[in-house]
Amino acid sequence: MYIAKIIKVCTWSDDFVENDEKNTSYMFDSLLVSGLAFSHKSEVPMKNILFIVSALFSCSSFAALQKMNVEYKSADGAVLEGFVAYDDSKKSPQPVVLIVHDWMGLADFQKNKAQEIAKMGYVAFAVDIYGKGVRPKDQNEAAQFAGKYRNGDRSLLRSRIKAAYDHVATLKAANTQKIVAMGYCFGGTTVLELARSGVNLAGTVSFHGNLATPRLEDAKNIKGPVLVMHGNDDPFVKADEVATFKKEMSDAKVNMTFVGYNGAVHSFTIPDAGNDNSKGAAYNADADKKSWKEFTSFLKKVTR
Repeated sequence: MYIAKIIKVCTWSDDFVENDEKNTSYMFDSLLVSGLAFSHKSEVPMKNILFIVSALFSCSSFAALQKMNVEYKSADGAVLEGFVAYDDSKKSPQPVVLIVHDWMGLADFQKNKAQEIAKMGYVAFAVDIYGKGVRPKDQNEAAQFAGKYRNGDRSLLRSRIKAAYDHVATLKAANTQKIVAMGYCFGGTTVLELARSGVNLAGTVSFHGNLATPRLEDAKNIKGPVLVMHGNDDPFVKADEVATFKKEMSDAKVNMTFVGYNGAVHSFTIPDAGNDNSKGAAYNADADKKSWKEFTSFLKKVTR
């Protein structure tokens, strides 16, 4: 009975991601109460205590996933605040995945993705482009925020994402020779610009991102393969933009894989986008599932 309770407590650990200190205390108390009850009935307290300690430390996933907000600065002096997650039980440096938010800014969606990716054996860094505490209040303001970085020559956009790229190199857990950059919508645009800037990347992944760039010639700087996943019915990334992008990649001899999903529009991986395709942005469960499978397969291939 008590052994079963301890096993159950151990299995809770993967879900304890919001309040480590509180969860640590709760888990320990649960084990301790079970142990004391067992000790009282068996009258072998020392043996039972050793059993409890052994059970506690055998929960290998418990306290292994480290996650925290981190501040860093960009070249233009802006203070940015990202979110990093990694498994500190790993003995050697782990490959890195940079995760770039959509035009609403860094939020729980990206942080949850970071934790999911960290459990797969990566240092996951959900980056911040806008700045600490800077978030649009609605879609209209988000368009203005994104336009500040997406319009023009994009030097500011490249500077902000480069700051995240440089910061992750300071993390001891990170294998900086294997960095993959992935992003959603605005974030997809951002990681493609990071790749075009010529930094060393093991791979670049765009989920329903805009593909146009003011500097087509910079595609020659891209290092590593590129994976683009696109909603074939996306009204915001039209056929001519897709065609120009494919030619850009082909002319620069980039190893690029383009995957289109029929029936999917913009934001097809974002549940909060709703399910009305007529709005141009909507969640598509099938495309979400298939694109995530495509991404994880790509990730394993480029970081092995």
